[in-house]
Amino acid sequence: MNQAVNQPPGSVQTVDYHTAGEPLRIVTGGLPLLEGETMLAKRRHMAEHHDHWRRLLMREPRGHADMYGAVLTEPVSDDGDTGVLFLHNEGYSTMCGHGIIALVHAGVEQGLFPIADPAEIRFDTPAGRVTAKAHFDKQGKVASASFRNVPSFILEPEFSVRLDGKTVDTTIAFGGAFYAYVDARPHQLSLVPDEAQRIIELGRRIKQKVAMHCDIIHPDGGEDLDFLYGTIFYLPGAGRLEQKNVCVFADGQLDRSPTGTGVSGWSAIRCLRGEVELGEQLTIESIIGTRFTCRCLEKTLVGGQSAVITEVAGSASRTGEHRFFLDPNDPLQQGFNLR
Repeated sequence: MNQAVNQPPGSVQTVDYHTAGEPLRIVTGGLPLLEGETMLAKRRHMAEHHDHWRRLLMREPRGHADMYGAVLTEPVSDDGDTGVLFLHNEGYSTMCGHGIIALVHAGVEQGLFPIADPAEIRFDTPAGRVTAKAHFDKQGKVASASFRNVPSFILEPEFSVRLDGKTVDTTIAFGGAFYAYVDARPHQLSLVPDEAQRIIELGRRIKQKVAMHCDIIHPDGGEDLDFLYGTIFYLPGAGRLEQKNVCVFADGQLDRSPTGTGVSGWSAIRCLRGEVELGEQLTIESIIGTRFTCRCLEKTLVGGQSAVITEVAGSASRTGEHRFFLDPNDPLQQGFNLR
């Protein structure tokens, strides 16, 4: 799946998309076969044996501090269309909503993997099965995509930490990864682009503090899921079903999109609190004004804990195609990040 034909030694081929402004660099060839019978095992194998490719593709001079990527693999389930791993500046995600939306567009448009039914594209991810749908316009082109996520739930309804002598109140929830959700208003944040650096700095500090003091344990998953992925600041929108979210994840990456797994976790919070009903559609805006929609479709249980199945929708666009080379004489083979 991720091994190109006639690929020159030391080179990797990609096609790049963006979803609501957030990049996705999809590896289409050049990587060795990733071993493992589960997606978490494949994730560990790449991290342990081929992480230099992640660093080369995500970091400068070929990438940047906020680059994001995906590696397609053979599915690990009998009925899966493809497996997928997600990459960022620090390592590997467990699920990625903006990535799934871009992969639906790319999968259909570029034929990156076999798709039996574009209305039910089955992705095997480290967090579990995600089922997506391509929505077509009158010309037969992919206009948008939606996906049914892994179960989302609240881990800690109220979790507070002290930062600079002040109390920071959070809610910890899972939407494919764990996030600390923080009301932006007590921190005098409007969640606009001019505040990007302050958002990054505060988001990183809150994430570090919460991770130090909160036991992050998925009630029905492998231990590779048991970590805090990021901080999400939120502001209420004009109506009850509107909101603004800004996510700081990995090593200070600032999501340009509303964050697909993040809006899943937030929708679970709202639904399980009784603030929205099943089927009601939330509209979540990003720091740059782009939007995802999200609905809670049904309630379920995860390890005996209340959870919901969410459906997230958005659109993506192709931005380029690349062939990256690993020059054996390059002194910066592993890349670098400058914020």
